Amino acid sequence: MRLRKKSLTTSMTALLAAALMLSACGGGGGNGGTKTSDPAPSTGGDTGTPTEQASDSKYVLGEQPLEFSFYGHYDWYTMPPWGEDDASKWIKENKKVDVKAINSQGNAQQKFNTMIASKELPDVIWLDRGPDVEKLREADMLVPFDEYLDKYPNLKEWLGEAGINMLRSDDGKLYQFPNWYTSQPNGNAGYVVNKKIYKELGEPKLETTEDLANYLAAVKAKYGNEVVPFEPGIEGQGIDVLYSAFKEDALTRWIAIRGVPNGDKLTSIFTDPTYRESMQYAAKLFRDKLISQDALTQTNDQVKEKVMTGRVAVYAASSPTENAMNAHAELAKKDPNGGYFMIWPIAKEGLDKNKIYPGTYTQLGWNVSVITKSAKDPEAIFAFLDWYTGPEGQSVQMWGPPGGYWDGFEEDGKTPKFTEKYITDAEGLAKLQATTTNIQWNGNTVFVDTAKAKYESTLPEEQRNWSTRWQYEITWKTQANATEFINLDPSPESEEGIIRQRIEDIYTEARAKALFAKDDAEVLAVLDKAEADAQAAGYEKLLAFKTERWQANLAKMNGQ
Repeated sequence: MRLRKKSLTTSMTALLAAALMLSACGGGGGNGGTKTSDPAPSTGGDTGTPTEQASDSKYVLGEQPLEFSFYGHYDWYTMPPWGEDDASKWIKENKKVDVKAINSQGNAQQKFNTMIASKELPDVIWLDRGPDVEKLREADMLVPFDEYLDKYPNLKEWLGEAGINMLRSDDGKLYQFPNWYTSQPNGNAGYVVNKKIYKELGEPKLETTEDLANYLAAVKAKYGNEVVPFEPGIEGQGIDVLYSAFKEDALTRWIAIRGVPNGDKLTSIFTDPTYRESMQYAAKLFRDKLISQDALTQTNDQVKEKVMTGRVAVYAASSPTENAMNAHAELAKKDPNGGYFMIWPIAKEGLDKNKIYPGTYTQLGWNVSVITKSAKDPEAIFAFLDWYTGPEGQSVQMWGPPGGYWDGFEEDGKTPKFTEKYITDAEGLAKLQATTTNIQWNGNTVFVDTAKAKYESTLPEEQRNWSTRWQYEITWKTQANATEFINLDPSPESEEGIIRQRIEDIYTEARAKALFAKDDAEVLAVLDKAEADAQAAGYEKLLAFKTERWQANLAKMNGQ
């Protein structure tokens, strides 16, 4: 996740003024922007009816001001002020686009429900695929994109028809603009190691779960409370990463969907032998105070502070590279032995290390943007989003305004021409990317990764971007495709949706209790009780629903 969330908890990991301000903002979308008609070839005859000519009109970004409101549907997300960072400032000045934020104020679901009830929606909502999108669609509050796809071709070109079809709703129409979609492996989940601490402890082997436990114990013995041996990031993401170490081809995505494939059915996470073993392992590390004792409650700022000051020995999360990249630059600048590096994913003794996947990716990426019918000119907004996901828009977000770290494109129009500053000012680039992470709503993974790969492959190792280097060497090789497991959740108001919320509550409580368990037997007892409670709450019915959705995804992916 990029920023998820969670990274990308996710989250990727998920922003504007109160909904009542929308009328004052005028919906924003239609205040400006012009549409021009593509000239028809001269045939000496009629050039078409006015209706036909109007259908050919195309919005030209930057000719007139475009303003729209934007809401990020996440408790943790606050949109950075548009126009204050270098990237959005350039877009505002050169493309005449201004984005007005409506923020969740830490209570996204309440905010979302209030907006729907009042029928006063922002122009754009950025949210997870699934029930909330369908709630808006079923209430006839969303604008379909189908008529825009050929006029503004970036999404169609980079995502492709198959990906677009996977995003279509039950009515056959497309309402969702994806973020960080891809046709090739990507992702950042894995293990980051403190370079200085590792050297001071003699650079021991760090390959197996036993190696890791021994190393963390050695860290605690030498540094005491000054260093956190194992930092799992926010919401205990690193604990889920550890799950992947105990079985070949096990996906952390199964934890997220609360279901583990067994043949052609999804089965209970609580009875999964791999999950049970991994929780016993994590609980022992926690008992021995080798894991952050506030692992399930700490904030991202708290995690960042520990990583930035070098007070963690091993850092595992769904996307640890952002914090680690910035911290590496700071620590290495002060001490040549300081900084961080990544290791190949940890595996239980006897398992094939090349079949261990600490993270997953999906072809549809992380989340989506939808345009609501509150927008006065939805086509203008779509034109912006499509530009934003194209080569120029992505280059500005990732590498700043042209003339800095890049300047123009190669003849193919898709490969940025990187400048010497890209090499000489890695610290500045890292800071820029840290400021633009939260405005990357329509990330185009293939474009960004291909552009970096093509250029950085020509550089010596020491000149490569820290994050890019480890993506090439480790993370992109160790993320599994989990596209088949997307969009499995039921509508919150349905019977299965109500069951799902009960299961989420049971899971959250059981995970915490298992982590705090006094021994292995108590871990299993906690999970056994969770299984009994979940079954009483209707877990089997929910798993049957998700299994049906999963099988439908497989059919779509196989062209059926």
